[in-house]
Amino acid sequence: MATLITQDGTEIHYKDWGSGQPIVFSHGWPLSSQAFEDQMFFLASNGFRCIAHDRRGHGRSSQPWQGNDMDTYADDLSELMQALDLKDAIHVGHSTGGGEVARYIGRHGTARVAKAVLIGAVPPLMVKTASNPGGTPIEAFDQIRANVLADRSQFWKDLSLPFYGYNRVGAKVSEGVRESFWLQGMAAGMPASYFCVKAFSETDLSEDLKKIDVPTLILHGDDDQIVPIADSALISAKLVKGAMLNVYKGAPHGMCTTRKDEVNADLLAFAKA
Repeated sequence: MATLITQDGTEIHYKDWGSGQPIVFSHGWPLSSQAFEDQMFFLASNGFRCIAHDRRGHGRSSQPWQGNDMDTYADDLSELMQALDLKDAIHVGHSTGGGEVARYIGRHGTARVAKAVLIGAVPPLMVKTASNPGGTPIEAFDQIRANVLADRSQFWKDLSLPFYGYNRVGAKVSEGVRESFWLQGMAAGMPASYFCVKAFSETDLSEDLKKIDVPTLILHGDDDQIVPIADSALISAKLVKGAMLNVYKGAPHGMCTTRKDEVNADLLAFAKA
């Protein structure tokens, strides 16, 4: 993996595979770029240059106390785009990474962006507020923070079940996938594990979504137990002008893994369109 040093001295590690039009991936919490390897290998094998970074505090990147917020995540992505001089890029963001993509466009525009894909993404706003009555109560996120502090190793193991829909009757459980989730989670430092909860749950990305002026594809599972579809994709699809929404029936939050062949096919078709 290559390394970028940001303006505040944070090391951001990234993968850069293949050649062609760039596709830039932003992963979810508490994972790393490893979560997108199925998509990266497939798309790089089909004529695209695939770049994915470990967000600050996650994976192999350094673990600063500061900057675990959506603005800084977006600015780190911007620095990566500029350092590699990426143009006409297709941005793909899963979960928290979808928020990162939206905030990146909101803060830095689409001069370097050709298209955007939001997968199981957190926008526009996860937490329940007076203006977002369908959101998840703040107490649920407080409990996540408490679990991270109490025993995050066990919490990651427990979280892998609803993340991939493995707690559903008849689900085919992969212990390997669960172990990979745990391993990626444990690679994230405690500051990112804790502070990122506020970033992905309380950052209102509504205005960022309205600024997206490139073709946008929204993929979401209707059995997503982590980011419920009703308060995310269904609203985002109305806020992003001309967005295309593809609902995966029965799919969980971790659909890039459990439904990777379908996701890969949709990404390839959208990238080539």
